[in-house]
Amino acid sequence: NSAEAAGLVQACVQHRMPCVISFTLETDGALPSGETLQAAICAVEAAGPVLYYMLNCAHPSHFAGVLAQAVVAGEEWVDRIRGLRANASAKSHAELDAMTELDSGDAEELAVQCRGLKERALPALNVLGGCCGTNVRHVAQMHAACAHLFAS
Repeated sequence: NSAEAAGLVQACVQHRMPCVISFTLETDGALPSGETLQAAICAVEAAGPVLYYMLNCAHPSHFAGVLAQAVVAGEEWVDRIRGLRANASAKSHAELDAMTELDSGDAEELAVQCRGLKERALPALNVLGGCCGTNVRHVAQMHAACAHLFAS
């Protein structure tokens, strides 16, 4: 939640350390607390300097719509997101917690969705990787789909 993240930012300021904040999102693109991603980023920004934000432990389908709406509306907070560690599965956290076998999702589809996010919503993205359920297949597919977007 943003209160915990703000506390971390304040501790980093006190100890003169750089800070990157990563938020976990649910299937509706909001934090598990119910707070919107926009509200969380704006609240943390008020606490002190953050190098950038990341999204983790969520499938791109969970938050792509939120980001697309923000981009269309010209909301600047989206530009602060520069990292993504995506889950392999599009299932919710509750569904995944109840499973007895790992859902590794579709590696190729995940890579295509990550590429779409970089192209349309997150042009400043500079960290891309996998989170829950991903393995070398997923990372290889992400590389094949996205490497040209990161070339300098």
